[in-house]
Amino acid sequence: MDLSLLYYSIQWLAGFIAFVTIWGWIPLDNWWVRGVEFPRIQIMVLGVIAWIGMLIFWSEWQLGQWLLFTVLSITLAFQLRMILPYTKLWKKEVQKAKDKPEGQVHQLKIMVSNVLTPNDDTQKLVDLVKQRQPDILITLESDDKWEKALHQIEADYPYTVKVPLDNLYGMHLYSKLELIDPEVKYLMIDDIPSIHAQLRLQSGRVIWLYCLHPMPPSPTEADKSTTRDAELLMVGKHIKENKQTAILAGDLNDVAWSKTTRRFQRISGLLDPRIGRHFINTFHVSYPFLRWALDHIFHSACFTVVDIRRMPSIGSDHFPVMTTLQYEPEEESNQAQNAPTAEAEDIKETDNKIVEGKKEGEKVSKEHAEEQRS
Repeated sequence: MDLSLLYYSIQWLAGFIAFVTIWGWIPLDNWWVRGVEFPRIQIMVLGVIAWIGMLIFWSEWQLGQWLLFTVLSITLAFQLRMILPYTKLWKKEVQKAKDKPEGQVHQLKIMVSNVLTPNDDTQKLVDLVKQRQPDILITLESDDKWEKALHQIEADYPYTVKVPLDNLYGMHLYSKLELIDPEVKYLMIDDIPSIHAQLRLQSGRVIWLYCLHPMPPSPTEADKSTTRDAELLMVGKHIKENKQTAILAGDLNDVAWSKTTRRFQRISGLLDPRIGRHFINTFHVSYPFLRWALDHIFHSACFTVVDIRRMPSIGSDHFPVMTTLQYEPEEESNQAQNAPTAEAEDIKETDNKIVEGKKEGEKVSKEHAEEQRS
């Protein structure tokens, strides 16, 4: 085997990992910059391979190799800091639910499923819902076909909000618990909905529920992440300013460690039940090495976690995810201390991003309207 070829290949990989990491620090919303936030786990794995590979050949290093190794180590430390919170090595942001006497347990099971509009395997989701019996089902990318298929579960879900669309942004909400004054809003783009409703828990407490599915930064969808970022931050700001007890769930087309999602947590004060536990990588079903978490749930500090897990495939490119929360208001003051705090810069950047998002949303809305007319 030609070891020199291996040596130069490892250096090339090290340089690539360092470059991609630093590229992601560019302060632009373009998809070709923000896209590198998604595969941090994969970048970390390849970076470790390069790091170990360079150590094997350390005796042959010259100044250039020392500099490369130093830069690689710094960028790996950054990647590690981003993903480590979503492992058991980190302190839990949300505590495990306590055992309580029967009659005092108030739990809420929420299933989020991006069904993939062209997916005709509708019965798989119906069967999964009947088996798991979530209190709340949120479907994304659901159209008239999916709405018709989900008629089978409506006997168990008397409260519904239906927004069937064929543009990959349809949305349906099915609830066993009372929904109060639910609204469908189009926050940034005229044909991309979100659902906002109050929800009456088993305990009688009324909370807010937000279901979101913003447009992702992608060469085939949005050139920039601006509308996605602005929508998430707008809802987070609204939750904080109105001191709401809230749950936000959906396919956010973003990863938990992105600068936008982390800022959303600081702005909203909501907690992430995955921190201190494990990754819930829901996309892409067909490519195990290229998976990351796009489907999320965040909640106020009065909830603890019973369970959070990925469900079996339903034929979509996303796995469904089921989260079971327990209402424990006595834990609110303790858990609120775990919520990240917004700085003055966060507030300023949030306000600026919302303004930018509305402008970009008007532009995208016009483009979508023109596409429909043509």
